[in-house]
Amino acid sequence: MEKTSIGVGRAALHVAISESRTEEMALRKDFEAQGIHSCAVDFGGAFTEIIPKIIERSVVASERQGLIQGDHVSKGAVVGATAQALEQIKNKCVGLNVGGKVGIARSQEHLSVAIYLGVGVLHLDEIAVAMAHRAVPNL
Repeated sequence: MEKTSIGVGRAALHVAISESRTEEMALRKDFEAQGIHSCAVDFGGAFTEIIPKIIERSVVASERQGLIQGDHVSKGAVVGATAQALEQIKNKCVGLNVGGKVGIARSQEHLSVAIYLGVGVLHLDEIAVAMAHRAVPNL
């Protein structure tokens, strides 16, 4: 996989759409061998209430898994990309329950966040996908 913004975004999306923790870990291992670091965060709840938790968990996971350093520039990049991706899907989600996964990938100065979620509408579920990219200083 390419280590460009498109390749890193593709990796983030693959991690976000993984169906199980086993599949996620296998993908992360494959990407790691290619020089792309990744992590994922599961979430669920009322959309407007969990936005801060989604952002916070994305930052914490990124730092714990070594995708970013603990500085405000790196953390701000994750916050900004996650918030931008959430902004892309908010019209579908406001007032409804959602559940899904955030996939985050990083290679060199490219950081991508992908969100894949289901939106509860009565007994029917809608889906939404969103992505964002940030450039951050090399580790």
